Amino acid sequence: MGETIAPHGGILVNRILEGKEREEWLSRAATFPSWTASPVTRADLICIATGIYSPLSGFLREEDYLAVRDTMRLASGTVWSIPVTLPVPRELAGEVAGSSYVALREEKGTILAVVKVESLYQVDVKEEAKQVFRTTDTEHPGVARLYQQSSLYLGGEIWLLNRPDQGEFAEYYFDPVQTRAIFREKGWRRVVGFQTRNPVHRAHEYIQKAALETVDGLFLNPLVGATKADDIPADVRMKSYNVILENYYPKERVFFAAFPAAMRYAGPREAILHAISRQNYGCTHFIVGRDHAGVGDYYGTYDAQKIFDNFTSEELGITPLFFEHSFYCKKCSGMASYKTCPHSSEHHVILSGTKVRKMLHAGETPPPEFSRPEVVRVLIEGLREKSMAQ
Repeated sequence: MGETIAPHGGILVNRILEGKEREEWLSRAATFPSWTASPVTRADLICIATGIYSPLSGFLREEDYLAVRDTMRLASGTVWSIPVTLPVPRELAGEVAGSSYVALREEKGTILAVVKVESLYQVDVKEEAKQVFRTTDTEHPGVARLYQQSSLYLGGEIWLLNRPDQGEFAEYYFDPVQTRAIFREKGWRRVVGFQTRNPVHRAHEYIQKAALETVDGLFLNPLVGATKADDIPADVRMKSYNVILENYYPKERVFFAAFPAAMRYAGPREAILHAISRQNYGCTHFIVGRDHAGVGDYYGTYDAQKIFDNFTSEELGITPLFFEHSFYCKKCSGMASYKTCPHSSEHHVILSGTKVRKMLHAGETPPPEFSRPEVVRVLIEGLREKSMAQ
């Protein structure tokens, strides 16, 4: 049986209430100030409650928020790179300030969770944007979202009473306690995690398989939480992952599960969060490629790799695997990277994510050197169905 890596911070958090205790809290929660949780907050609730965001047991209190914003550490010194916060609707500020707990609801009214009111604080959103996103430009989707929400934050422990509706992805959700058990059963001691919000193209496949040469198993863990409007929809992407796994990967060496987090597009800082999350799932290694979690030109191509230099291997726990930009080289007649290919760019098949999305939406097929034909078919058909349904 394999041994799994320790969770970040040493303890796998579980904030899910069940049985009689859950019933009691549901009854009490009906009397608390409440509001409808945003898609980002719903994703954060799941990630905190199931231990994906261990060691967090709730939304950041002011002391932790400031430490994370300015030093990429919790007040305790534990590495944490992204503020996980709960904005309070302005109109409820007084009511929340006078209460011990609040309740968060789903859009249809179901109570999802209760939050203890431990810290209520005003933040400087421009300073948060500058530190976390390295820009105050409202064209950045993470900054735009930050500016649109309330600047009054509530920090405190959470208890999850009902899981948000998992919809069509329910079969792909596994909590860290489950993935760790699965890795142990498979005898995987070394597991590499891969994060993506895009379809898997040939370059992704190349670096995943290069990593798989050195470990026992690959944890393909695509993000299905909130993304920006022009990203490929999650349901279409999930079909594309299944197709490529079915045709091009060894089934006994890959485990496929959905990552419920929302995208922040925080580039380097988000790469750290993504690595910590996969450590909590039980991964020992994590792939960091070019422009991880980036958007536009806000971050340098390899900034998401350089940020790992700020932390020791002991305090981070999981081992990052850094890969150069990969591509198909016509002269090499195969996949390569700038580390391994001696030929000039005229021989390289490289397409930007933006260019590929435009081609797919237009029903155009990217070259087979860029993406597997089976994957392209799924994407074009899926996007066509989406546009016809609108």
